[in-house]
Amino acid sequence: MDLFPSNPKASYHARSISLPSTPHPLIPEFDEILCRLRASEATSSSSSISHKLSGLRDVHDCVDDLLLLPFTQQTLAQNRHEKWVDELLDGSLRLLDICGAAKDSLLQTREGAHELQSSMRRRRGTENGISSEIGNYLTSRKKVKKTIHKCLRNLKGMNSKCGFSASNKDTETLSMVSMLREVETVTLTVLEALLSLIAGPTAGSKTSGWSLVSKLMQHKRMACEEAEAEISEFEKVDAALCTILANKNKSVNVVHADDVHNEVAKLESSIQDLEEGIEFLSRRLIKTRVSLLNILSH
Repeated sequence: MDLFPSNPKASYHARSISLPSTPHPLIPEFDEILCRLRASEATSSSSSISHKLSGLRDVHDCVDDLLLLPFTQQTLAQNRHEKWVDELLDGSLRLLDICGAAKDSLLQTREGAHELQSSMRRRRGTENGISSEIGNYLTSRKKVKKTIHKCLRNLKGMNSKCGFSASNKDTETLSMVSMLREVETVTLTVLEALLSLIAGPTAGSKTSGWSLVSKLMQHKRMACEEAEAEISEFEKVDAALCTILANKNKSVNVVHADDVHNEVAKLESSIQDLEEGIEFLSRRLIKTRVSLLNILSH
Protein backbone atom coordinates (compact mmCIF):
# COMPACT_ATOMS: atom_id res chain seq x y z
CA MET A 1 0.00 0.00 0.00
CA ASP A 2 1.33 3.44 -0.91
CA LEU A 3 1.76 5.29 2.33
CA PHE A 4 1.91 8.68 0.65
CA PRO A 5 -0.45 8.56 -2.36
CA SER A 6 0.52 10.91 -5.15
CA ASN A 7 -1.63 13.97 -5.72
CA PRO A 8 -0.12 16.22 -8.42
CA LYS A 9 -2.77 18.90 -7.83
CA ALA A 10 -1.93 19.30 -4.15
CA SER A 11 -0.36 22.58 -3.08
CA TYR A 12 2.56 22.49 -0.65
CA HIS A 13 4.63 25.25 0.87
CA ALA A 14 7.92 23.45 1.59
CA ARG A 15 11.11 24.64 -0.09
CA SER A 16 11.49 23.10 -3.52
CA ILE A 17 14.71 21.29 -4.39
CA SER A 18 16.11 22.07 -7.85
CA LEU A 19 18.93 20.39 -9.73
CA PRO A 20 20.49 21.46 -13.03
CA SER A 21 19.02 20.80 -16.49
CA THR A 22 15.61 19.11 -16.74
CA PRO A 23 14.07 18.59 -13.28
CA HIS A 24 14.41 15.02 -12.11
CA PRO A 25 11.14 13.25 -11.18
CA LEU A 26 12.47 12.66 -7.65
CA ILE A 27 12.33 16.41 -6.89
CA PRO A 28 8.54 16.88 -6.74
CA GLU A 29 8.24 13.39 -5.24
CA PHE A 30 10.66 14.32 -2.48
CA ASP A 31 8.86 17.61 -1.79
CA GLU A 32 5.50 15.86 -1.52
CA ILE A 33 6.73 13.04 0.72
CA LEU A 34 8.53 15.47 3.00
CA CYS A 35 5.46 17.67 3.37
CA ARG A 36 3.22 14.75 4.22
CA LEU A 37 5.71 13.35 6.72
CA ARG A 38 6.11 16.69 8.45
CA ALA A 39 2.35 17.19 8.56
CA SER A 40 2.12 14.14 10.84
CA GLU A 41 4.74 15.33 13.33
CA ALA A 42 2.16 16.61 15.83
CA THR A 43 1.13 13.09 16.90
CA SER A 44 3.44 10.71 18.76
CA SER A 45 1.57 7.46 19.40
CA SER A 46 3.14 4.09 18.61
CA SER A 47 1.01 3.72 15.49
CA SER A 48 1.81 7.22 14.23
CA ILE A 49 5.55 6.73 14.72
CA SER A 50 5.36 3.36 12.94
CA HIS A 51 3.63 5.26 10.14
CA LYS A 52 6.44 7.83 10.08
CA LEU A 53 9.10 5.13 10.00
CA SER A 54 7.35 3.65 6.98
CA GLY A 55 7.24 7.10 5.44
CA LEU A 56 11.00 7.42 5.81
CA ARG A 57 11.35 4.52 3.39
CA ASP A 58 10.06 6.74 0.59
CA VAL A 59 12.31 9.60 1.71
CA HIS A 60 15.40 7.40 1.56
CA ASP A 61 14.32 5.99 -1.79
CA CYS A 62 14.72 9.56 -3.04
CA VAL A 63 18.18 9.71 -1.48
CA ASP A 64 19.17 6.55 -3.35
CA ASP A 65 17.99 8.10 -6.60
CA LEU A 66 19.80 11.35 -5.83
CA LEU A 67 23.10 9.58 -5.19
CA LEU A 68 22.80 7.81 -8.55
CA LEU A 69 22.68 11.11 -10.46
CA PRO A 70 25.98 11.86 -12.26
CA PHE A 71 25.83 15.47 -11.07
CA THR A 72 25.56 14.37 -7.45
CA GLN A 73 28.44 11.93 -7.71
CA GLN A 74 30.63 14.45 -9.54
CA THR A 75 29.89 17.22 -7.05
CA LEU A 76 30.60 15.05 -4.01
CA ALA A 77 33.80 13.68 -5.53
CA GLN A 78 35.10 17.13 -6.46
CA ASN A 79 34.37 18.51 -3.00
CA ARG A 80 35.49 15.49 -0.95
CA HIS A 81 37.82 17.65 1.13
CA GLU A 82 35.24 20.36 1.85
CA LYS A 83 33.86 20.79 5.36
CA TRP A 84 30.24 20.38 4.22
CA VAL A 85 31.03 16.90 2.90
CA ASP A 86 32.46 15.97 6.31
CA GLU A 87 29.25 17.33 7.84
CA LEU A 88 27.16 15.03 5.65
CA LEU A 89 29.26 12.03 6.68
CA ASP A 90 29.09 13.02 10.35
CA GLY A 91 25.32 13.37 10.02
CA SER A 92 24.94 9.89 8.51
CA LEU A 93 27.00 8.42 11.34
CA ARG A 94 24.97 10.31 13.94
CA LEU A 95 21.73 8.90 12.52
CA LEU A 96 23.15 5.37 12.65
CA ASP A 97 24.16 5.84 16.29
CA ILE A 98 20.69 7.09 17.26
CA CYS A 99 19.04 4.32 15.26
CA GLY A 100 21.20 1.80 17.13
CA ALA A 101 20.21 3.31 20.48
CA ALA A 102 16.53 3.03 19.55
CA LYS A 103 16.95 -0.59 18.44
CA ASP A 104 18.71 -1.51 21.68
CA SER A 105 16.03 0.19 23.78
CA LEU A 106 13.21 -1.58 21.95
CA LEU A 107 14.98 -4.93 22.24
CA GLN A 108 15.60 -4.55 25.97
CA THR A 109 12.00 -3.51 26.61
CA ARG A 110 10.61 -6.31 24.45
CA GLU A 111 12.70 -8.97 26.18
CA GLY A 112 11.62 -7.69 29.59
CA ALA A 113 7.98 -7.64 28.51
CA HIS A 114 8.24 -11.17 27.14
CA GLU A 115 9.70 -12.51 30.39
CA LEU A 116 7.00 -10.72 32.37
CA GLN A 117 4.29 -12.04 30.07
CA SER A 118 5.56 -15.60 30.44
CA SER A 119 5.51 -15.31 34.23
CA MET A 120 1.99 -13.89 34.20
CA ARG A 121 0.74 -16.71 31.99
CA ARG A 122 2.03 -19.25 34.50
CA ARG A 123 0.14 -17.46 37.29
CA ARG A 124 -2.91 -16.32 35.34
CA GLY A 125 -5.66 -14.69 37.37
CA THR A 126 -3.61 -13.49 40.32
CA GLU A 127 -1.36 -10.53 41.08
CA ASN A 128 0.44 -12.48 43.79
CA GLY A 129 3.86 -14.06 43.30
CA ILE A 130 5.09 -11.93 40.39
CA SER A 131 6.51 -8.99 42.33
CA SER A 132 10.06 -10.07 41.54
CA GLU A 133 9.41 -10.23 37.79
CA ILE A 134 7.65 -6.87 37.89
CA GLY A 135 10.56 -5.37 39.79
CA ASN A 136 13.02 -6.73 37.23
CA TYR A 137 11.01 -5.26 34.37
CA LEU A 138 10.73 -1.84 35.99
CA THR A 139 14.45 -1.83 36.82
CA SER A 140 15.23 -2.61 33.20
CA ARG A 141 12.87 0.15 32.06
CA LYS A 142 14.57 2.60 34.41
CA LYS A 143 17.93 1.85 32.77
CA VAL A 144 16.42 2.24 29.30
CA LYS A 145 14.87 5.59 30.21
CA LYS A 146 18.13 6.87 31.70
CA THR A 147 20.05 5.94 28.55
CA ILE A 148 17.46 7.51 26.27
CA HIS A 149 17.18 10.76 28.22
CA LYS A 150 20.96 11.10 28.14
CA CYS A 151 20.91 10.47 24.39
CA LEU A 152 18.20 13.09 23.87
CA ARG A 153 20.13 15.67 25.91
CA ASN A 154 23.24 15.02 23.84
CA LEU A 155 21.21 15.38 20.65
CA LYS A 156 19.95 18.79 21.70
CA GLY A 157 23.52 19.87 22.33
CA MET A 158 24.66 18.61 18.94
CA ASN A 159 21.74 20.22 17.15
CA SER A 160 22.58 23.62 18.61
CA LYS A 161 26.12 23.31 17.20
CA CYS A 162 25.16 22.02 13.77
CA GLY A 163 25.92 24.42 10.96
CA PHE A 164 25.91 24.39 7.19
CA SER A 165 29.22 25.46 5.69
CA ALA A 166 28.41 25.18 1.97
CA SER A 167 26.74 28.58 1.75
CA ASN A 168 29.36 29.87 -0.71
CA LYS A 169 28.69 27.16 -3.30
CA ASP A 170 26.74 27.37 -6.56
CA THR A 171 22.97 27.04 -6.59
CA GLU A 172 22.98 23.49 -7.95
CA THR A 173 25.36 22.27 -5.27
CA LEU A 174 23.40 24.04 -2.55
CA SER A 175 20.19 22.41 -3.77
CA MET A 176 21.71 18.94 -3.76
CA VAL A 177 23.26 19.33 -0.31
CA SER A 178 20.07 20.92 0.99
CA MET A 179 18.08 17.86 -0.02
CA LEU A 180 20.48 15.56 1.81
CA ARG A 181 20.36 17.75 4.90
CA GLU A 182 16.55 17.87 4.76
CA VAL A 183 16.49 14.07 4.81
CA GLU A 184 18.87 14.02 7.78
CA THR A 185 16.71 16.51 9.67
CA VAL A 186 13.39 14.74 9.14
CA THR A 187 14.93 11.35 9.95
CA LEU A 188 16.41 12.77 13.15
CA THR A 189 13.02 14.20 14.12
CA VAL A 190 11.31 10.82 13.73
CA LEU A 191 14.05 9.03 15.70
CA GLU A 192 13.81 11.59 18.51
CA ALA A 193 10.05 11.05 18.62
CA LEU A 194 10.60 7.29 18.81
CA LEU A 195 13.09 7.61 21.67
CA SER A 196 10.71 9.92 23.55
CA LEU A 197 7.89 7.42 23.07
CA ILE A 198 9.98 4.55 24.47
CA ALA A 199 11.21 6.55 27.46
CA GLY A 200 7.91 8.23 28.32
CA PRO A 201 7.72 11.38 30.49
CA THR A 202 10.91 12.72 32.00
CA ALA A 203 11.62 12.46 35.69
CA GLY A 204 10.29 15.98 36.19
CA SER A 205 6.92 15.17 34.69
CA LYS A 206 3.96 15.56 36.99
CA THR A 207 2.27 12.51 35.48
CA SER A 208 2.47 9.73 38.06
CA GLY A 209 1.64 6.06 37.82
CA TRP A 210 -1.56 6.62 39.75
CA SER A 211 -2.71 9.46 37.51
CA LEU A 212 -2.06 7.32 34.43
CA VAL A 213 -4.07 4.48 35.89
CA SER A 214 -6.85 6.89 36.77
CA LYS A 215 -6.98 8.05 33.16
CA LEU A 216 -7.11 4.47 31.92
CA MET A 217 -9.93 3.51 34.24
CA GLN A 218 -11.82 6.65 33.38
CA HIS A 219 -11.51 5.62 29.76
CA LYS A 220 -12.98 2.20 30.47
CA ARG A 221 -15.88 3.64 32.42
CA MET A 222 -16.69 6.45 30.00
CA ALA A 223 -15.56 4.81 26.72
CA CYS A 224 -13.56 7.93 25.90
CA GLU A 225 -11.00 7.11 23.22
CA GLU A 226 -9.13 10.37 23.62
CA ALA A 227 -8.24 9.66 27.25
CA GLU A 228 -6.45 6.44 26.29
CA ALA A 229 -4.93 7.78 23.08
CA GLU A 230 -2.77 10.29 24.95
CA ILE A 231 -1.03 7.51 26.90
CA SER A 232 1.45 5.24 25.11
CA GLU A 233 1.58 1.47 25.53
CA PHE A 234 4.92 1.88 27.31
CA GLU A 235 3.39 4.25 29.89
CA LYS A 236 0.29 2.11 30.40
CA VAL A 237 2.33 -0.95 31.31
CA ASP A 238 4.72 1.02 33.54
CA ALA A 239 1.83 2.61 35.41
CA ALA A 240 -0.10 -0.64 35.83
CA LEU A 241 2.94 -2.49 37.18
CA CYS A 242 3.82 0.32 39.59
CA THR A 243 0.28 0.15 40.93
CA ILE A 244 0.49 -3.61 41.52
CA LEU A 245 3.79 -3.23 43.38
CA ALA A 246 2.37 -0.42 45.48
CA ASN A 247 -0.54 -2.67 46.48
CA LYS A 248 1.21 -6.04 46.70
CA ASN A 249 0.13 -6.47 50.32
CA LYS A 250 -3.50 -5.57 49.70
CA SER A 251 -6.30 -6.24 47.30
CA VAL A 252 -5.75 -4.51 43.97
CA ASN A 253 -9.06 -3.22 42.63
CA VAL A 254 -7.82 -0.71 40.06
CA VAL A 255 -5.69 -2.86 37.79
CA HIS A 256 -6.06 -6.66 37.79
CA ALA A 257 -3.57 -9.21 36.47
CA ASP A 258 -5.65 -9.94 33.38
CA ASP A 259 -5.77 -6.23 32.49
CA VAL A 260 -2.00 -5.97 32.84
CA HIS A 261 -1.56 -9.18 30.84
CA ASN A 262 -3.54 -7.62 27.97
CA GLU A 263 -1.62 -4.34 28.15
CA VAL A 264 1.72 -6.15 28.03
CA ALA A 265 0.51 -8.11 24.99
CA LYS A 266 -0.41 -4.82 23.27
CA LEU A 267 3.00 -3.41 24.16
CA GLU A 268 4.78 -6.41 22.63
CA SER A 269 2.75 -5.99 19.44
CA SER A 270 3.58 -2.28 19.24
CA ILE A 271 7.27 -2.96 19.81
CA GLN A 272 7.26 -5.53 17.03
CA ASP A 273 5.87 -2.96 14.58
CA LEU A 274 8.41 -0.35 15.70
CA GLU A 275 11.29 -2.83 15.45
CA GLU A 276 10.34 -3.70 11.88
CA GLY A 277 10.35 -0.02 10.95
CA ILE A 278 13.62 0.80 12.71
CA GLU A 279 15.36 -2.27 11.26
CA PHE A 280 14.43 -1.25 7.73
CA LEU A 281 15.55 2.32 8.39
CA SER A 282 18.86 1.07 9.79
CA ARG A 283 19.57 -0.88 6.61
CA ARG A 284 18.76 2.16 4.47
CA LEU A 285 21.01 4.43 6.56
CA ILE A 286 23.88 1.95 6.18
CA LYS A 287 23.28 1.79 2.43
CA THR A 288 23.33 5.59 2.16
CA ARG A 289 26.56 5.88 4.14
CA VAL A 290 28.24 3.17 2.05
CA SER A 291 27.13 4.94 -1.15
CA LEU A 292 28.57 8.24 0.09
CA LEU A 293 31.87 6.63 1.06
CA ASN A 294 32.12 4.82 -2.30
CA ILE A 295 31.49 8.04 -4.22
CA LEU A 296 34.10 9.91 -2.18
CA SER A 297 36.71 7.16 -2.61
CA HIS A 298 36.72 7.45 -6.40
